[in-house]
Amino acid sequence: MSIPKVARDLGLKKKKKKKKVKGSDKKKKPYGPRPSSSLDSKRRQESAMASPSMAIAFKCSPSLAFSSKTRMDSKPRTLHNSFSSSSSSSSAAPREAPEASITLQEWQGWGITSPVPALVTKIVQDLKVLEKATDAQMSFGGSGGKLQGDFKVQEDRKHRKTYKALGDSEQKLQFFSARQIACRVLGSRGYLCQKCWLPLEDCMCARIVQYPLWPRMRFWLYMHPKDFLRQNNTGKLLWQVFGTDAATLCLFGIVEQEEIMWDAFKLAGKSNVWCLYPNKNAVVTSVQDVFGQESSADLECPYTKLNEDRTLNFTLVDGTWNNSVAIFRCLKDQAKLIWGGEDFPCISLATGASAMHKLRPQPSLDRTCTAAAAIGLLSELHLLPEFSSHGFDKQAEAVEDALVVLLEALTTRRLRMGRSISRTVRHNSDFLLTAKV
Repeated sequence: MSIPKVARDLGLKKKKKKKKVKGSDKKKKPYGPRPSSSLDSKRRQESAMASPSMAIAFKCSPSLAFSSKTRMDSKPRTLHNSFSSSSSSSSAAPREAPEASITLQEWQGWGITSPVPALVTKIVQDLKVLEKATDAQMSFGGSGGKLQGDFKVQEDRKHRKTYKALGDSEQKLQFFSARQIACRVLGSRGYLCQKCWLPLEDCMCARIVQYPLWPRMRFWLYMHPKDFLRQNNTGKLLWQVFGTDAATLCLFGIVEQEEIMWDAFKLAGKSNVWCLYPNKNAVVTSVQDVFGQESSADLECPYTKLNEDRTLNFTLVDGTWNNSVAIFRCLKDQAKLIWGGEDFPCISLATGASAMHKLRPQPSLDRTCTAAAAIGLLSELHLLPEFSSHGFDKQAEAVEDALVVLLEALTTRRLRMGRSISRTVRHNSDFLLTAKV
């Protein structure tokens, strides 16, 4: 039974006591209308003194219940805020403050380096206000922080109205992304491990071995919000192994994070930025084509000792193949605004299928998961003489080991839950393998 219901029940019991006084059992009721005269005056005084505190108790208990249940609740919508004022007014709920918003510590605990996005914060506040206004308890179920119950109906109606009223597609994307992320963070509290994104009982963090990435290389995980906190996501392995400074998460549609990523790209220059993605509208470019000795002489910034201050930035589009289309289109549009030209520099990889194909079906074997794409890049770079001394083989091995750990953790969980761990092989041919999004 929820705390608000308990409060209402207590209120009803109080009324019932007054009504039952009219019955035959008057002596049992402390607030009866016809007790003895001496008791009458005493009880009137006591009831006059007690009633204010009782009123306060009934008023505070709903807010107490609201704050405690929000730990497992969420859903986005950008309207008003002002939950913090109501939470601070209740001395009976000391745990309301950390529950009322997503703190910086919690936010960055999920593998993110940026501050908490303003729109995500606003959506969380609006969810709290809506929960209090509707007296409907937020609850989550399933994967992805999905709202359930009566609150879902109320919030769904409200967020659709807000989305429809937004002026342009960019605003709608930002609202959609912030809403997805707010739900997933609130719905995963106390359920998922913040580092490995697996349920706490299946946490694999103790088995992950960290390893340093070559200092002049940086991965950018440009992730779709629907892949954020997804248990079988493999992009998270890169910052688990290399750290968040070497493998940085950027959530699609979150302006603050996209600005950080593009500031780094502008600083590095177009010749030091690539995307591991199969761009069908451009000529296929391999690692050898870009970094081989024969091609380096033709590059604007050849990778020699003269450019040791340059960082090589590799973008991994992380999401389903359908969602990747929108993400890559955004990359191309932004690159055109900054550097001109029609295409974003892309690299295709020629490697084998990922071990994760056993659990995560791919449209074809010429596509692979995010971690396997990073492994392929590091392995191919190691084969080039000019890069062979940077330890890329060891770095690739570290990610591959982490991928095996994830596969084993997911397999164990599926078996425990009675779910299938096999997939139908749809393609047996060897294809040119490109980065999975």
